[in-house]
Amino acid sequence: MTSTAASGPRSPKTRLSRDIVLTKALELVDAEGLEALTMRRLGQELGRDPMSLYRYAENRAALLDGVSELVLNQLRIHPEDPDWKAQLRGIAHNLRTLALQHPNVVPLLVTRPLSTPLGLRPLGTLRPLEQILSLLVAAGFQPADALHVYRAYYGFLYGHILNELQEYVVDPEENEVLLRLGLHRLPAKEFPRLRALAPALAEYDGGAELEQGLTILLSGLEAQLSGKGPTSHA
Repeated sequence: MTSTAASGPRSPKTRLSRDIVLTKALELVDAEGLEALTMRRLGQELGRDPMSLYRYAENRAALLDGVSELVLNQLRIHPEDPDWKAQLRGIAHNLRTLALQHPNVVPLLVTRPLSTPLGLRPLGTLRPLEQILSLLVAAGFQPADALHVYRAYYGFLYGHILNELQEYVVDPEENEVLLRLGLHRLPAKEFPRLRALAPALAEYDGGAELEQGLTILLSGLEAQLSGKGPTSHA
């Protein structure tokens, strides 16, 4: 006897959109890494013929760009805010949170732009640059100086994020034991600073470390803006 469920009409497939395709692509990258993202695999995950996905992304490179845009679109930037330092702090912590949520995307965010000329990059990846430049120029920086600030800011921020992801381990307690053991095996006369800092190195706090670095960076920028620090040579 055929069941009612089996004989009933099938539910229509959800209509695809670019957002649906990119969201599934991001889920796949989060779960299995960038290497897993192919048109064929994405089609399997969506239950569609891979050829049907080319209307939303012309190739794998476009998919990677779309995933970058999807993550960066979650950044909250308010260029009109007069408190530029608070904005830069907030953006930094926001990007750190996104990076920790999507660690497999971080190499894409850091290295992908290097392979594409600035003017050919997806608009979503350029929007943070435009907004931060607007924020800095409104704060009083000359446009060329604002670009230098942006580069220094993102250089620091991505460096911090990569370092924090490197610090991350599955079992922090085991890591602390190994770290202390390893450092205490170093020759005391050659590595006195590292040996003494073993407790601090073992108790890495990414959020606090980021805040410390931002304080150093923003203090220098504020001094430059007020004319008390070195000026740029753009």
